[in-house]
Amino acid sequence: MCGIVGVVGSPNATDVLVTGLRKLEYRGYDSVGISVFLEGNIKTVKTKGRIDDIQKKLDADPLPLVSVGIGHTRWATHGEPSDINSHPHGNHRVSIVHNGIIENYIPIKERMIRKGYTFETQTDTEALAKLVDYYFVQKGNPLEAIKKVLEKIRGSFAVGMMFAGYADEIYAIRKDSPLIVGLADGMNFIASDMTAILKYTRDYILLEENEIAVVTKDKVTILDLDLEPVTKEIQHAHWDEQTAEKGGYPHFMLKEIHEQPKSFTQTVSPRLVDGKIDFSAEGISDDFLLNVKRITMVACGTAMHAAMVGKGMIEKMARIPVTVEIASEFRYCDPVFLPGDLVIIVSQSGETADTLAALRLAKRNGVPTLAVVNVVGSSIAREADHVLYTWAGLEIAVASTKAFFVQMAVFCMFALKLSELHGTRTPEEITEIIDEFLAIPGLVQHVLEHHADCKFFASKLQNSHNLLFIGRGLDYSLSLEGSLKLKEISYVHSEAYPAGELKHGTISLIVNDFPVIALATQDELYEKMISNIKEVKARGAKVLLICRENAMFIQDVADMVFPLPEIRNELMPFLSILPMQLFAYYSSVLRGCDVDKPRNLAKSVTVE
Repeated sequence: MCGIVGVVGSPNATDVLVTGLRKLEYRGYDSVGISVFLEGNIKTVKTKGRIDDIQKKLDADPLPLVSVGIGHTRWATHGEPSDINSHPHGNHRVSIVHNGIIENYIPIKERMIRKGYTFETQTDTEALAKLVDYYFVQKGNPLEAIKKVLEKIRGSFAVGMMFAGYADEIYAIRKDSPLIVGLADGMNFIASDMTAILKYTRDYILLEENEIAVVTKDKVTILDLDLEPVTKEIQHAHWDEQTAEKGGYPHFMLKEIHEQPKSFTQTVSPRLVDGKIDFSAEGISDDFLLNVKRITMVACGTAMHAAMVGKGMIEKMARIPVTVEIASEFRYCDPVFLPGDLVIIVSQSGETADTLAALRLAKRNGVPTLAVVNVVGSSIAREADHVLYTWAGLEIAVASTKAFFVQMAVFCMFALKLSELHGTRTPEEITEIIDEFLAIPGLVQHVLEHHADCKFFASKLQNSHNLLFIGRGLDYSLSLEGSLKLKEISYVHSEAYPAGELKHGTISLIVNDFPVIALATQDELYEKMISNIKEVKARGAKVLLICRENAMFIQDVADMVFPLPEIRNELMPFLSILPMQLFAYYSSVLRGCDVDKPRNLAKSVTVE
């Protein structure tokens, strides 16, 4: 939710921190701050706003060259975005940066007030900072203080810390929120993810829950709760810094939309062996899949919409019942588990707090779990029984596109594998589907060549304040994602409805020139959709129709049409999502919004 970076041993730590925070700004950008050791003392500079705002402060009042520091870019949870609520928090003895939520911060705050501390902010992190300072004074050294703090706090956290008198090192802890330790010659780091430090290294250590990292310029020591050393494996990131750049595109989102064919191939190719879907290399055996009788998919936001598409694919191809649950509701609804159940956890980041909690609930009930995630070594990936990675590569834009696309690809492969094992499709049918499935990248490229049409549609609806998406079956699942994309990056109020539900209340919203985006790509539902579209047209709606290029009866039912190449019904979502992604993108651009960093949102939601 927030972004953390720290460095020890840099010739210019301030520059490293600001550069790293720019890479992490997608995680939150309400406020920003850094702390550095300046002549052995802690110096903090922070402000409401974005990285450019702290850069202006530093340009106006430059810091001398320093070698050690920590930094933070914030997505507000407790306390409004402001200078005072910005991180780092602390005093002349201690400075900390924190990503997550301290759930028991109120009793901690009350205790610290009784101990004589005063509070200036509304943040949970200030309570943590006071607690760290209290035990630092009591114990006299950072490690004993951190050990006591870990015994006292509850919640999700990744924390970077600096202590007066220890000017050559920084400390870090984590639980449920991501944090890595980066390794380079004569310079070491902490960071929320690799994007912050790719300029300097691709080697890193995954910090596990309740481990303590002591980072100096020449050495990293990882300790357990007993302060005993822990041996850690060094990981290597396979992206380079250029991967995180725009590559000539005006925005990361547009770049990532155009990367979807490549991401699809990267995700599918390793799982295709001798013309068949094969998950054995990932430890998912045929026997395990044969025992699956019912599936529950748990996710949030865009990942949940991908799961809804997956539900349609699995039920249609494999005839196994699937339910899709919102993670934040699932964990509190006392779900009923049965023999033969499989819980599939879907998350781009692998750190989504509610989804991680749902995974743990399933595991406590003894239900097998399968994670569909994009980030290797993420919390969900490590804790699930099985993992299918979506090899989308790095996704920078807050609004997910290619991660959604490859989540659908994984579900399609999963549906095909289940249909093979459970005998719901003949081998010949499966081969035909796979052949069409493998043609998707080329068809996607063809659709993307018509991006100018989506820009034209966006210009026609640029001044609309309300908009409706409608569809049936898989098209309804896609319409939910199209509506979300438009809302989150262009701030247009839009809703998605099953087209057949319009008559049950929602059609009362339709007035003259009310914009409606209608998806009609499913053959068996096409005539029903045409009837629903005519119902809104009769009430004055302005309709953009997304349909097959060979569709009939479109001249009198739509004001604008975006035709898609022919492919079987189950695979149409891979094509129908594209014009909606592009429409949302161009709507955001034309309205002057911040496409890659929409207001109030963060890429990785690591709090409930």
